[in-house]
Amino acid sequence: MSNFLQELKEPIAQAQGVRLLLWRDDLLHPDLPGNKARKLKYNLTTARQQGHHTLLSFGGAYSNHIAAVAAAGRLFGFKTIGLIRGDEPTAGSGASQLNPTLRQAKDNGMILHSLDRSTYRRRTEPGFIAEQLAHFGPAYLLPEGGTNTLALQGCAELVAEIQQQTAFDAVAVAAGTGGTLAGLLVGLGGQQQAIGVVALKNGGFLRAEIDALTQAAVGQVFANYALQTDYHFGGYAKYSAELLVFIRQFREQHGILLDPIYTGKLLFGVLDLIGKGYFRRGSTVVAVHTGGLQAWAGWQQRFGTEA
Repeated sequence: MSNFLQELKEPIAQAQGVRLLLWRDDLLHPDLPGNKARKLKYNLTTARQQGHHTLLSFGGAYSNHIAAVAAAGRLFGFKTIGLIRGDEPTAGSGASQLNPTLRQAKDNGMILHSLDRSTYRRRTEPGFIAEQLAHFGPAYLLPEGGTNTLALQGCAELVAEIQQQTAFDAVAVAAGTGGTLAGLLVGLGGQQQAIGVVALKNGGFLRAEIDALTQAAVGQVFANYALQTDYHFGGYAKYSAELLVFIRQFREQHGILLDPIYTGKLLFGVLDLIGKGYFRRGSTVVAVHTGGLQAWAGWQQRFGTEA
């Protein structure tokens, strides 16, 4: 196996006769790891082809996407602008007041501007976007979370990379916007199963989003996937003592750090499903570690809990 693929010797999986593998996309790049790098890959190419020198995007104050856009700007020579939801201080208020995610984004050269929540809700309106471009100047627009049809193209490539290393029956990924899962479906082309462990409450609506994304990308809606909506631990960025204990024990057992927003919930959910007999005996399941570990610094600042 490559450094990106690791077999997890989990007693539950072994008892159920399921081979559980972890794909380490968190190791993709030290500064730009995981699914966010894949989502940005073809967007950056397109931005360059269209003659853009600036990337503009939206996100919450602890957003993996904002962190990734800022890092990509530094690595590939783009100016970056982040429109941030909520009352987080802007860069002009002093970097010392920024949370760790935004401080790192600023250090990577991103210009930060706060939007109150009512204004932020307008982020997809054409008129509002036009206003922002008129204010900030020409820029390549990246949607919140980085999910668009070009993002699917980058995420789809992961399937072939896994297939080069192992045959598998199912691939599981955490779902926030559904973009990574939609990309995996494109890559699978209707073969094997995909499971999305939803990180937010009442996440069933993501099915319509995922179907719309794959329809736009390749003109097809896929049936070979399931959304698991029972592992959100109260909602997006919510947690429980049980989840944190699981993440800590997982790290002690496997030497791998998961994040509390996405991948911790993913592995908890996958192992619970295995224990319930969701996957047939003899099957191989690949869970994808999509990164997101930058979230821990802000998590500790907010909640005082450690990995």
